[in-house]
Amino acid sequence: MIKSFLRNMRTNAAMNTQAQQLDNKRAYPRRDNDRCISEIDGKRHPVEDWSFGGVRLIGDFRTYTVGQSLPVTVKFKLQDQIMRIHHAATVVRRSGQNMALQFEPLTQDMRTNFQKVVDDFNAQEFASSQA
Repeated sequence: MIKSFLRNMRTNAAMNTQAQQLDNKRAYPRRDNDRCISEIDGKRHPVEDWSFGGVRLIGDFRTYTVGQSLPVTVKFKLQDQIMRIHHAATVVRRSGQNMALQFEPLTQDMRTNFQKVVDDFNAQEFASSQA
């Protein structure tokens, strides 16, 4: 009886894990706590959230179409500097006042720069928790 109970628990846990993986199709977690802004064609747009895979912006994007490739600059306010990350992205979704861009495959340097942003945020959070 106990063995069947444990077997059922394991089966249910495995099914829940698989269901969660199907629900979350994102390759990278979204980040919405960083202080950043984007720039496309010389126009600045607030960043709603971003990940290593792309960025979701707020603004008027009527002139852009899904599938269009764009050069984008994302500027992050770090503790002691402004980090500018330039990269190409493709419009994957556009609705209302939002537009989602998927980054072209990242180079190692770009991954390192994005990781610096994450590390800087974590360091600031840790420092403020110790104050």
